[in-house]
Amino acid sequence: MSNSSSDSKLVHEQIQYLEFISSDLERAKKFYSASFDWNFTDYGPEYTAFDGKYVDGGFTVGTPVNGSILVVLYSNDLLSTRDKVVRAGGTIVKDIFSFPGGKRFQFKDLDGYELAVWATE
Repeated sequence: MSNSSSDSKLVHEQIQYLEFISSDLERAKKFYSASFDWNFTDYGPEYTAFDGKYVDGGFTVGTPVNGSILVVLYSNDLLSTRDKVVRAGGTIVKDIFSFPGGKRFQFKDLDGYELAVWATE
């Protein structure tokens, strides 16, 4: 996730990050910079993160598909949130893993939608 996030955006178990798929990252950056004044930070050739006032997000290289946005929630306690997801009937599809900026896991809800939850540690 973006390193420039302010702590005021990190609200426990609320949507904090949206991840889009784009076939052209430069085109996406130009469009969203012009449209919404988002700032971008590149993390290699296949990922760029953006900063918005109330939510952050990113774009990864791929073929856009309707419904392909990955909704990412923030947690103060990743293990506790993971346990709550499992108890509620969610299916873990990517168990807790580290990435630059923190850790996260991904799950499918009861309708099959995939979401992620991340923490700074």
